[in-house]
Amino acid sequence: MANPRTKDDGAPPVHIAIIMDGNGRWAAAKGLPRAAGHRQGAEAVRATVKECISLGIRYLTLFAFSSENWKRPATEVDTLMSLLRLYIRQEIKELNRSGVRVRFIGAREALADDIIRLVEHAESTTRQNDRLTLTIALNYGSRAEIVRGVQDLAAKVKAGDLEPAAIDETMLASHLASADLPDPDLIIRTSGEQRLSNFLLWQSAYSELLFLDTFWPDFDQAALGDAVRIFAGRERRFGARG
Repeated sequence: MANPRTKDDGAPPVHIAIIMDGNGRWAAAKGLPRAAGHRQGAEAVRATVKECISLGIRYLTLFAFSSENWKRPATEVDTLMSLLRLYIRQEIKELNRSGVRVRFIGAREALADDIIRLVEHAESTTRQNDRLTLTIALNYGSRAEIVRGVQDLAAKVKAGDLEPAAIDETMLASHLASADLPDPDLIIRTSGEQRLSNFLLWQSAYSELLFLDTFWPDFDQAALGDAVRIFAGRERRFGARG
């Protein structure tokens, strides 16, 4: 667990996680098809990655597609997957040049084979970069992630390799998809909704939460800068007294 930080220490968050919400409503407000909102949302991703590098943020995690999003109309799912393909193909060289490590969390076995290949290529190409770790949560659900971690531990207990009493929070955390990431300091959700929607439930125990009315396609460098300033003004005590 990180040490408590005071509200005036001026340090930016090490890890920002974002629930990118509101693409469809942004498009509807402008009389455009939902696909236009998703395309503009990709531009917001570009701007956010660039500003994170500028601000010295070390980790950025984006909720791109949840395990529940398969319930959306097939045409919209196809659009999202096509945009994902396009984003990875177009951006991987620039991300690599910028020192960004790209990684994915989520149940990738449900994805199309060509997307899995693109995901694996992006991860292997950028593996050595350390300026910013960009984690994309794709077909991700936090409850399923925790269940998989528990199943791994249960298998070790059954095999006689682990005593149940030895299982603690640190051990369970090490069996999650995010094991090599610090817990997010700040979680941002755009579009006015105020819930986590099955995103990083374990990891967000002491995260600062920020809910913005801004739709994701309108989220830009200035919006991220404002969010970081709001974070700097909060006092994090991690259960201790101020």
